[in-house]
Amino acid sequence: MIMMKLNLFFLFVAVLYLFTAARFSYAARSRFSGSRENFEVTKHLNRLNKPSVESIKSPDGDIIDCVHISHQPAFDHPFLKNHTIQMRPNYHPNWINDDTIKVSATMKDESSSSSETISQLWHSNGKCPKGTIPIRRTMKEDILRASSVKSYGKKKSFSTVASPNSIDPDFINQNGHQHAIAYAEGEFYGAKATMNVWNPKVEQYNEFSLSQIWLLGGSFASDLNSIEAGWQVSPELYGDNNTRLFTYWTSDAYQATGCYNLLCSGFIQINNEIAMGASISPISQNHGSQYDISILVWKDPEEGNWWMQFGNGKVLGYWPATLFSYLNEKASLIEWGGEVVNTALDGQHTTTQMGSGQFPQQGFSKASYFRNIEIVDESNNLRTPKDINTFTEQPNCYDVRTGSNSDWGSYFYYGGPGRNPNCQ
Repeated sequence: MIMMKLNLFFLFVAVLYLFTAARFSYAARSRFSGSRENFEVTKHLNRLNKPSVESIKSPDGDIIDCVHISHQPAFDHPFLKNHTIQMRPNYHPNWINDDTIKVSATMKDESSSSSETISQLWHSNGKCPKGTIPIRRTMKEDILRASSVKSYGKKKSFSTVASPNSIDPDFINQNGHQHAIAYAEGEFYGAKATMNVWNPKVEQYNEFSLSQIWLLGGSFASDLNSIEAGWQVSPELYGDNNTRLFTYWTSDAYQATGCYNLLCSGFIQINNEIAMGASISPISQNHGSQYDISILVWKDPEEGNWWMQFGNGKVLGYWPATLFSYLNEKASLIEWGGEVVNTALDGQHTTTQMGSGQFPQQGFSKASYFRNIEIVDESNNLRTPKDINTFTEQPNCYDVRTGSNSDWGSYFYYGGPGRNPNCQ
């Protein structure tokens, strides 16, 4: 009798899942079923997918188009119509012993590491020639997963940024975004960190899990400026559960400006090796090898543009200063850490994982980490922030713990499994 009830229960769950998936699929098709909507989708695809010199099929199904550097989406922006591409930064932050992209295969704790390059999956099938940049091709089904053509490639609201100094529990529960971060307040001209890369499980198609650096200016209202870079798993945006490199920017609290990667005009890419939004490989393993990436974002003191570097000297490109108001001068808040979306389906907390899905007290080779946390000061020097604070809305769901030593400098472990007996 008990077995029969269990079988009926599992059958009910399976039917409910299939019904929900079918309903979403139907809803997505219905939103774009009219001729006007189809026209808008096609028009948007033509805007995003620029003519390519050649195309490369990635093992994960992505198509990477090699687009001439002067034809990239950035130059659709009205502020950039007559922009002259800056092929290299005038200044680089002063530093010693750069922590490049590393794989810590033999690392036992925070005091030792070995180095090896990490790559993107599409590299196994080719590379883009000089004078071009690699762009992940947008497909029709990518746009159909969004709630509208206009919202494709955009975050939904300013609630995607942790606001450590103004915590309202009711607001936290309503906006659905949860964080586990370290942060520093002051006057900053860049930020850097090395973070290990995982493949967290995401429960719902419209949830995501990411780990990134935020450089922020302005208030947490309609004037927030943000530059963001890191890795993410986002089924709604990419159509799969792969771990991908991403960037984001906004100058008006995610309302009208900015987007992920190169899905709108703004970021100017100069690098022909790294594709924004492409899958990262390999991934850290629980109790196994730890793979991490280094990201540096800094402001060129002469031109004022915000540059991004990925790993060992791979300067990807820049956000022109003209895109911003507050970040036109400096950042006032830096955040490092993780973020998830909790849709709280049926009133229960999501099981979407942050980082590795383990709490920070699990430590090395189990928990996710940020190490060698640094900021760029007014003299264009990289240094450890004087004061690093931490913040998380629900530590029983996702938590953060800091530390420091001679090899990792300032670091922290963060993350968690989401729903568990202490997180409902």
